[in-house]
Amino acid sequence: MNESKLMTAREAVSRFLNDGDLLTMGGFSTSRRPYALAREIIRQGKKGLYLEGGSSGGDIDMLIGAGCIQAMIVSYIANSGYSMVCRRFRSAIEKGEILFDDYSLDVHTIAYHGAALGLPYMPVKNMLGSDLVNKWGISKEERAKHPKLPALKYVVQDNPFKSGDTLCLVPTPEIDAACIHVQTASPDGTCRIAGLPFQDADIAIAARRTIISCEELVTNEEIRRHPGENTLPGLCVDAVVLMPYGAHPSQCYGYYDYDSKSLWEYEDISKTQETFDAFIKDTVMDSDHDKYLDGIGAARLLALQVDKEYGYVRGMKRSKKLVMGGK
Repeated sequence: MNESKLMTAREAVSRFLNDGDLLTMGGFSTSRRPYALAREIIRQGKKGLYLEGGSSGGDIDMLIGAGCIQAMIVSYIANSGYSMVCRRFRSAIEKGEILFDDYSLDVHTIAYHGAALGLPYMPVKNMLGSDLVNKWGISKEERAKHPKLPALKYVVQDNPFKSGDTLCLVPTPEIDAACIHVQTASPDGTCRIAGLPFQDADIAIAARRTIISCEELVTNEEIRRHPGENTLPGLCVDAVVLMPYGAHPSQCYGYYDYDSKSLWEYEDISKTQETFDAFIKDTVMDSDHDKYLDGIGAARLLALQVDKEYGYVRGMKRSKKLVMGGK
């Protein structure tokens, strides 16, 4: 009999994410981000986390604003279409409150794949000739103080197999914990991601511990009826948490679209630490996932459900002027 990995978000985060871990989050900017798990991380007061993020979004911005992150390696962080750069991230960088270094988005994706293969680094050319190679956000001396960070940002060397060819060797992340939101999962941890998978399979395979939140739970027998549609086997997953709308306010392909109102509200709320703190107290610390959804309201959540033929909400208002009434 297959072991059931079903548990609550509180149990999963408590068991599989420790202070000081190197954490990575699935999804892409405003698509299938594990917001509900991020709220639980904040609720439990996890501290000193090292964050690896490819294209990151507001869930990670919330972790930064809540003081959970001490160092971050990222290629991009914004609620794309709603903010140019996430505001708590920008404030933390400008004030020197967290350590930060960046790679190009394509290099980050390659590094995740290398981590999934168990490789210590990946040879690339993508950043050569750019300031991403010339400039380090975290110095060699500072990196030496943090065992979770690679000792060097990169190494540039000649290709040993081709004279005159130059390579950039990029370290692969040693991920302690991954949080990923998927459409469908079974109790044994088998997962199915519909639509674009992004880098989620690689980070789940690479991570020592993987927490999955899902829109829908099916039986082990049912998910095996079409194995070609499955993304991850259960052996890559440590915890499965049933959390409908667990990616809200980002979109979840096949289920619901972006919540433009929530994303525009967050753009304003996150402008200052004071308004952000009040938002976190109301929607995270004094709440849980069910209460959070109650605050959004059933009518609004139902309005976000996608047209199954098109895969998105037809006629949805997305601009700030239309959504927020000219604010």
